[in-house]
Amino acid sequence: MSSPQNDAPSPSSKLIFAPTDSPTAPHAHQFSASPLSLPTLSPSPLTQFHTLFTAGQRAHLPQPETCVLSTAALPSGRPSARTVYLKELDDRGFVIYSNTEHSRKAADLRTNPQACLTFWWAGLERQVRVTGAVERVGVEEAQRYFDTRNRESRVGAWASRQSEVLKDRKELEERVKKEKERWEGKEGIEVPGHWGGWRVVPEEVEFWGGREGRLHDRFLYTREGEGWRIERLSP
Repeated sequence: MSSPQNDAPSPSSKLIFAPTDSPTAPHAHQFSASPLSLPTLSPSPLTQFHTLFTAGQRAHLPQPETCVLSTAALPSGRPSARTVYLKELDDRGFVIYSNTEHSRKAADLRTNPQACLTFWWAGLERQVRVTGAVERVGVEEAQRYFDTRNRESRVGAWASRQSEVLKDRKELEERVKKEKERWEGKEGIEVPGHWGGWRVVPEEVEFWGGREGRLHDRFLYTREGEGWRIERLSP
């Protein structure tokens, strides 16, 4: 009987193996950004996040509001993740907008109203993870954001049954055509009943900073009453 080690495929048989920055680089990318340290952190993770987000904007990072929303359905526990845009941040939490009835994320959150947002800013060598309970944003608040979207996106929100199977592209285009006709000549477009916002109310927020030798800096904020406990984690 062969050992598990002998059964392992050779690196040459793998489609991807230990990728590097270039074909001639001997090792994977090494991080060298300025370190994270406790004295430089804000007592509030929301303030700390805003500081980092603003730094990304000043550095002209592409769409620093981009993040991954991770959810898990119950009772299966099967996870799913997708890239979304952060649209609002205040003292209540982090808000994203989407289809709240037909989408996979909506189905997950109906059974398990917990989620994680992950932000990765390569140009800053920083990552942030936000975990917590999810609550729906009120209709009036959703309408204020909806009004900032371009007209095609607002019409599209009415037409799309996100994640449902389409017979073909023409089916979607027909729905869009009907919605365009419906809202033609009307300046305002109401936010659809199947569309709105979710707020991730943070219970934990982790800030990660790249360091050489994979000895990264990690600081975890954990909610304690009205304040936050900050702890350094092992890389």
